[in-house]
Amino acid sequence: MPKATNEMNTEGIIEHIVGWLKDYAERSGAAGFVVGVSGGIDSAVTSALAARTGFPVIGLEMPIHQQRSQQSRARAHLESLARRFDNVRSESIDLSDAFDRLVDALPVTGESGLRALALANSRARLRMTALYYVAAAHRFLVTGTGNKIEDFGVGFFTKYGDGGVDVSPIADLVKTEVYRLGAALDVSPEIMRAAPTDGLWGDHRSDEDQLGASYEELERAMAHVESGAPERDVSAREAEVLAIYRRLHEANRHKMTPIPVCSIPDRLRE
Repeated sequence: MPKATNEMNTEGIIEHIVGWLKDYAERSGAAGFVVGVSGGIDSAVTSALAARTGFPVIGLEMPIHQQRSQQSRARAHLESLARRFDNVRSESIDLSDAFDRLVDALPVTGESGLRALALANSRARLRMTALYYVAAAHRFLVTGTGNKIEDFGVGFFTKYGDGGVDVSPIADLVKTEVYRLGAALDVSPEIMRAAPTDGLWGDHRSDEDQLGASYEELERAMAHVESGAPERDVSAREAEVLAIYRRLHEANRHKMTPIPVCSIPDRLRE
């Protein structure tokens, strides 16, 4: 399969995204940005880019029974940003009790596996609610942290959860490109080395555990599919990842397209 990415002008991309964020905020009349910071690479890069705009930035921690390692990485990152940028401040809202009360209020219904997934997605939607509360209180923009593979490849995000944002500054970058920006933005080694995780399950499962393939493998599959190249001359593992990519892309297509609207024929309006 072809390589997913070529050489990139990392500093140029950083400058471009920062300029894009500044321009969007100015045109929309927003006063700043709020970023949910999880201790992962995507939110670290996004918050670092927002910090460089000069606009006020709130880095918001929203633990829900989170692993201590994730919380400590998020806190250390926000403290580092605040030391380097006087327009950045951090806030923390522990949503664990709110989530537990929500779980208690919901009926125990459906298949156990589907219910577990529904509850995991409810964590993301609860965080989205907190982000929009803080954003509205300050006239800020909720700044998305999704990358290209997650948002447009395999649909690895929660609809109206982490997919509910105002702007998506890194959604045209695949994961390996996000890591390159992270290195240029001085993101901590702890975050750079940490296995990517959505943090929705309260355990140590990684994104790769859930997806069945690494981001590098999925990037190559995405590049292969977009190139229209034939599937001959691929290894058994590459064929397996291509199947994973296609299955997830199709299953999650509904997240990547506009909400279907039922159009009423003119003849029925007469």
